[in-house]
Amino acid sequence: CQSLLKNLLFQLLGLSIATLSTVTHYGLHFTLISDISLESNSYRVIHHAAFYFGIGLSMMLILAALLSSAATVRESQCLTAMGFLCFALAFNGLIPAACWKYTHSTEVEDSMMDVYDFVYEEVRRNASNLRRHELGAIHEAFLCCGKHSPFGDTTNIEHKMCPPGQVHDAVQDCLQQIQHFLKKHMDFVSTLLGITIGFMVYGMILTSYLWFSIRFSSNLDRKGKYILR
Repeated sequence: CQSLLKNLLFQLLGLSIATLSTVTHYGLHFTLISDISLESNSYRVIHHAAFYFGIGLSMMLILAALLSSAATVRESQCLTAMGFLCFALAFNGLIPAACWKYTHSTEVEDSMMDVYDFVYEEVRRNASNLRRHELGAIHEAFLCCGKHSPFGDTTNIEHKMCPPGQVHDAVQDCLQQIQHFLKKHMDFVSTLLGITIGFMVYGMILTSYLWFSIRFSSNLDRKGKYILR
């Protein structure tokens, strides 16, 4: 019963990863930046790769939990080995993902801010209405207004594109707002990533113990039995 409860926790963790991946992929802030980004910008690739990796990881984790539950009920060595294999594959995928996150911690942030810089400068050069609409959508999504630009006075853009009351408000600088929003999201991702890695190690240890328990118990069952001739 205790083993089944632990497998249920693994399934809930898998559902949490799937939910976070879906929110990251279809959330307003992320989809807006992804739709605006150019092909030369790396954000769109990272955006899709993170979604597919998260969904694949959650499916692998849920499958491992289901196999472990079935192995516990049926006392099957084969199902236990398959559960261990799923946990091992998920763990081998998590380690490179964690390493990438810490070695490329600013790449996502830089790519998102590059998208805003591009749209902002296009509007500053009196670009099409499409760019103005995109800039206004970013301001509404991130609740920000303009940026501190080294290219001189850009107050006309803020007066035209920002909601009243946000002009010249340093707190509402869009680059700062993007950094703040992404930092909170990535902190949550890091926490869930660390918890998942810990559960993967625990899952591999648990399935190994279960496999040896089933094997030794089956060997003990054979002892002490006699055949009458």
